[in-house]
Amino acid sequence: MSRVFITGSADGLGQMAARLLVGAGHQVVLHARNAARAEEALKAVPKAETALAGDLSSIAEAVALAEQVNTLGRFDAVIHNAAVGYQEPRRIATVDGLPHVFAVNTLAPYILTALIRKPQRLVYLSSGLHRSGDASLDDLAWDRRPWQGTAAYSDSKLHDALLAFAMARRWPAVLSNALEPGWVATKMGGAGAPDDLQAAPKTQVWLAVSDEPSATVSGGYFYHKKPRETHPAVRDVAVQERLIAACEGFSGIRLPD
Repeated sequence: MSRVFITGSADGLGQMAARLLVGAGHQVVLHARNAARAEEALKAVPKAETALAGDLSSIAEAVALAEQVNTLGRFDAVIHNAAVGYQEPRRIATVDGLPHVFAVNTLAPYILTALIRKPQRLVYLSSGLHRSGDASLDDLAWDRRPWQGTAAYSDSKLHDALLAFAMARRWPAVLSNALEPGWVATKMGGAGAPDDLQAAPKTQVWLAVSDEPSATVSGGYFYHKKPRETHPAVRDVAVQERLIAACEGFSGIRLPD
């Protein structure tokens, strides 16, 4: 059995994945943005080991969350599930002055990847919208561009796929993959989303714990447990490295070798 940490698991796909993992006998540590939400998460998944709190829009809180995770010991897998959507009508600045979408969806996974003790597997949730992302990586902080919520979200999901592929290349002993769960009727996806909600959490669970040969790979991108093509830039080492350098610059945290 595996021990898995899931960010953003107070509700939505993160909570659904946690329930599947716990139901299969795995140990799961949940995460929510604050203590009250963490308590709610534990009530929703009572067989989870514990729930940690940390607001991923804050660099300091993301760092503190990584420290909490490391205090609990080593994990077999980390699922980077936490995200905010594309409904933000304006550039919402975090405590660090960064766009909320970028801070939560891009920078927080980078920080946690850099600071949490290396697991055996890393799983990053992307989106089909990543194919519309801006691979130039210009103006990641949206200081000069007119704000567009959908574009900011698409960019961030491209970043998640880039990070997954970068880690697969940089850390060959770690299985690192990305996936798109589909457009499903979660709080983020909306009630009218057309894809299969019950299938949506299964690929991240499969990548985190399955011993099937098709799951024990690295540098893959999946949809419903099947490989799927990505934005061409995802496999571009130069673009991967530009993103890592940018995240290091924003956070002040260096990715270990």
